[in-house]
Amino acid sequence: MKYIEEFQDPELAQRLLDDIHATVTRPWALMEVCGGQTHSIIRHGIDQLLPDQVELIHGPGCPVCVTPLEVIDKALEIASRPGVIFCSFGDMLRVPGSNRDLFQVRSEGGDVRVVYSPLDALRIAQENPDREVVFFGIGFETTAPPNAMTVYQARKLGIRNFSLLVSHVRVPPAIEAIMQSPDCRVQGFLAAGHVCSVMGIDEYPDLTERFQVPVVVTGFEPLDILEGIRRAVRQLERGEHTVDNAYARVVRPEGNPAAKTMLADVFEVTDRSWRGIGTIPASGWRLSERYREFDAEHRFSVTGIATEEPDECRSGEVLQGLLKPNECAAFGTTCTPRTPLGATMVSSEGACAAYYLYRRLGGTTAPLEASPVG
Repeated sequence: MKYIEEFQDPELAQRLLDDIHATVTRPWALMEVCGGQTHSIIRHGIDQLLPDQVELIHGPGCPVCVTPLEVIDKALEIASRPGVIFCSFGDMLRVPGSNRDLFQVRSEGGDVRVVYSPLDALRIAQENPDREVVFFGIGFETTAPPNAMTVYQARKLGIRNFSLLVSHVRVPPAIEAIMQSPDCRVQGFLAAGHVCSVMGIDEYPDLTERFQVPVVVTGFEPLDILEGIRRAVRQLERGEHTVDNAYARVVRPEGNPAAKTMLADVFEVTDRSWRGIGTIPASGWRLSERYREFDAEHRFSVTGIATEEPDECRSGEVLQGLLKPNECAAFGTTCTPRTPLGATMVSSEGACAAYYLYRRLGGTTAPLEASPVG
C-alpha cells in the first residue's frame, strides 16, 4: 500500500473487524500508548466497532498532556522576563499553568512566538543577538532528536543567546510504571510506531517478559490500529506475550542509529515528573554536562519552582487509563477547549480533546460521525 487512503479502506477494515470478532473469546483490555492513536480511534469510532470483550484504554501518550505543571510555570516565568523571546509549538500556548498560560503572557507584553521547528528558534537567536531566545522542548522520543540537533548546532555555531527548556519523556519507563500500578487493568499494549522508528524495539522484550503482556508496534491509520488490535488479541487468546512489529514499513528493529547517536551525545537519562502521574524513574532526558550551558532552567535560575495540581482536574486519572474523559463531571461543562482545566483538553493529541472534538459526550455505544467544534 502506497497511499494513506488505502489504510482507511472500509472493506479491509471490516475484514479485520470480522477476524477480531471471530478470534476473541473473553474480555481483554488493551492500551494505546500514543495520543495520535487515541484521536484516530475516537474519530473513526474504532472502539465502538470492536467486540464488547475488547476494551481500549487511553494511555499517557500525549507529550503536551504529560508536561508537568511546574515546567509550565517555569516556561511562564521565563517568558515573562524582559529581553526574552520565548518560542514554542502552538499547542503549548493554551496549556494552563498554576494561574495563567503563555497566551496571557503574550497579551501582557511578553514576546512569545509560535514556531514550527526548533531550528526556527535558532534562526531567531541568530537574528536577535541582543536577546535571549528560549525554545520549549517537549515531547517523546520523536521530537527529541531535532531538539538535540538544534542544541548541537547552537554549540557548533557559537550561538550563546539560545537555550532549551527541556521536558522530554520516554515511553518504556511509562509502560513499566503503568504495569506496576495496583489499579492497572492493562493486558496488552499498542506501541507508538513513530517512537519506535527512532528508538527501535530493543527495550520492549524485557517488558513483555516481566509483565507477561504483548506489545504490538503499530501506526495511526484505521487499518494500522485494527491490525495492531488483531495481533494483540491473537497473542492474548493464545497465552503469548511477545513484541510484534506491525508497522514494518516504518519501524526497523534497530530504530534510527543516527538519531540515537545524537540523543546520546546531547541528552542524558534522568528521572522525570509526568503531569497528573508523578515522578517516573529514568523516564526523561535532560541536557548532558557537555551542553548544560544551553539549559534554560539553569540559565534563568528557575529550578526551584514547585506546584500542586488543581483538585477539580482529573486529567491524571485519564492519563493513567483509570477514567474515560466523558466520565469526568467537569468534561464539556466547566472544562472545554476554550476553558480547559488541564492539558488533556487543550492538546491536539489529548484524550479529552478527542472526545470533545468528535462529540463523544455521552455513554452511547454506537459509532458517531466526526464533526468539527463549532
